[in-house]
Amino acid sequence: MSSIAAGGGGAAAAAAATALIGVSEIEGKGRALVASQPLRAGELLLRDSPILVYSALPFMIPPPPGQYHHISYCYRANCFRSLPPPSSSATLLSCPTCPDNQAQNQVLFCSPRCQTTALASSHSPWVCQALTRLRACPSPLLQHDRQVQARYLVAAYNLSVISPPAFRTLLSLQGESAADNHAAIFLHSLISSLSPPPHSSLELTAALLAKDKLNAFGLMEPFAEERERSVRAYGIYPRASFFNHDCLPNACRFDYVDADHPDADHNTDIIVRAIHDVPQGREICLSYFPVNLKYSDRQRRLREDYGFICECDRCKVEANWSDNDDEEEIMGSNGDLNEAMDEDFDENTDDYDSGDPAATEDSDFPHAYFFLTYMCNRNNCWGTLAPLPPSSGATPISGMECNVCGNVKHFDELMGGDVLV
Repeated sequence: MSSIAAGGGGAAAAAAATALIGVSEIEGKGRALVASQPLRAGELLLRDSPILVYSALPFMIPPPPGQYHHISYCYRANCFRSLPPPSSSATLLSCPTCPDNQAQNQVLFCSPRCQTTALASSHSPWVCQALTRLRACPSPLLQHDRQVQARYLVAAYNLSVISPPAFRTLLSLQGESAADNHAAIFLHSLISSLSPPPHSSLELTAALLAKDKLNAFGLMEPFAEERERSVRAYGIYPRASFFNHDCLPNACRFDYVDADHPDADHNTDIIVRAIHDVPQGREICLSYFPVNLKYSDRQRRLREDYGFICECDRCKVEANWSDNDDEEEIMGSNGDLNEAMDEDFDENTDDYDSGDPAATEDSDFPHAYFFLTYMCNRNNCWGTLAPLPPSSGATPISGMECNVCGNVKHFDELMGGDVLV
C-alpha cells in the first residue's frame, strides 16, 4: 500500500486537524462531527489512535489440508503489524508465559519494545491466561462471531484494569444494551469462568458489547487484486466513533497498516481526510462500507449492523428504483462501471464542469458525479478517492489517493486516463 500520506504531518498536523471539526448534537442522529470552519478538499480532519484493539481471527487457526498455514501479527495493540513466516530470518519474540505447542497460534511480537509494552498492557498476564483457556473451549464458542466477541470482552475488561480513564471513555460512547441479550448472557458466563476483574457483571458485559457493535472500526488487510480483502483486527477509536454514516460521504478514512513507516505506535492509527470542500457547519460523514453497494444491500447492512434506516439524499432517490435499475445505474447495462459513468458524464457535461456534486440533482442519477470523480476503478477495489493533503493555501490539488488500494491518480489525468503511481 502507498504510504504517501501516512505521516499526515505528524503530531502538529493531528493537533491542527482536531481544531477543524467539533462535536455537535444533531436531531435524529445524536452526537456528530461538524466542520468548525470551511474545509479544503484533502484536508486532514482527524488522526486517531485506538484505545483498544483485538484480533478478528478465530482462536484456533486450522491449516489447509497438507500444508502449514501461517497467519500471525504482532500482539502489541498499537502495532499489530504482519509478521514474516517462521522460515524467514527475522527474529520474532514470543510471550514467555503462553503455551507454544501450537505454532500457528503463538503470541508473537515484532520487537523487544513491542513485547515489553504489550506484556504490561494489552497482553497482560490475565489476558494471556484468558486467551489460553478460550482456545480450549468447545462449541458453541467455535462460531467465529462469538470468538471475536470474546476477544473483545477480554480486551475491554483488561482495559478497565490497565487504564481506567480509557475504559470510562469506552463506556461513554454511543450504544445501548438490549434488555434480553442472549449473546451477552452466554459470553458473560464464559468470561466469568476466566477470573475477570471483580467489577465485571452481566449488565457491564451487555453494555460493552453494545459499545463494540456501534463503534468498532475494522482494520483491513492491505489490498490485493487477486483476493478478497479481509479484516485483520477491530479497534475502538474514541474520536472517530463520532462520525455518522452517509451513502455519499464528504470524508473518507485511510489506514496504513503495514505501510512503510517504522513507528509501531501508529501502525493502527486511522486518518480521515475531506473528499471535497466542505462549508463551515456542515456535518462530516463517512460511509461505513464501499459506496458502490446497491440500495437494498446498504439498508440491510445498516439495519442489521447499526440498527437504523438510512434516509440520506442518495437513499431517498434510490428508494424508488428496483434492484435491477439500481445495479444498471451504477454498473451500466453491460456491468461496467466506467461505461455507466461515461454515459452519464456525456449527458451532464455542463453540470460536471461546475465541480459541484449537487449541480446534477435533477438528473436520473444525481450521484453519478461522485462515482465518476471519487470512486477508484481499479479491479476489485471499490475504494474512495480523496485529494492528497494540500501543503499550502496556494497549492492546487496534485492528485487523488484511493483509501483502499493506496494508488494515486494525478489530478490532470483523472478524466483522461488511468495513470497510477
